[in-house]
Amino acid sequence: MIISLIGYMGSGKSHISKVLSQKMSLKLIELDKEIFLKNGMTIPEIFEKKGEIYFRKEERRLLEEILNTEKNCILSLGGGTPAYFNNMELINEKSESIYLRTTVKTLTERLLKQKQKRPLIAKIPDEQLPEFIGQHLFERQLFYSKAKHTVITDSKVPDDIAAEIAALF
Repeated sequence: MIISLIGYMGSGKSHISKVLSQKMSLKLIELDKEIFLKNGMTIPEIFEKKGEIYFRKEERRLLEEILNTEKNCILSLGGGTPAYFNNMELINEKSESIYLRTTVKTLTERLLKQKQKRPLIAKIPDEQLPEFIGQHLFERQLFYSKAKHTVITDSKVPDDIAAEIAALF
């Protein structure tokens, strides 16, 4: 069984996936790290040097490879992964998808501290960030809502969220 964590950037996918993989004794695969390892560049570097289209194609290629070859793991996906190609359908076909649902307020609080590491928001003025996140989240909600399970993350610690996910299986 593959458990795929999806959600907007800042929803806690990376942190929760680490806790969950330990709790369930499953291998952890982070798609963004796999992209980095295969390309020898960070995600911001890929965006800058090769562009978003290249990144999304590489993301799709590695997503497909992982979903077709791995058996038992936790797969942490990028925030945009479900919104491109037919990725969400593939994710649901080959794994148990979990949407880590987080409010715009919580996302804004978290992402203000991480802006420079996030290419999509690095140049957005702080005061415009909530509006950007709200609109972006609205656009992606169509894809996120297709997940097989939804877990609310606001006001919860990663251990409790991981326990809630583990209890589903």
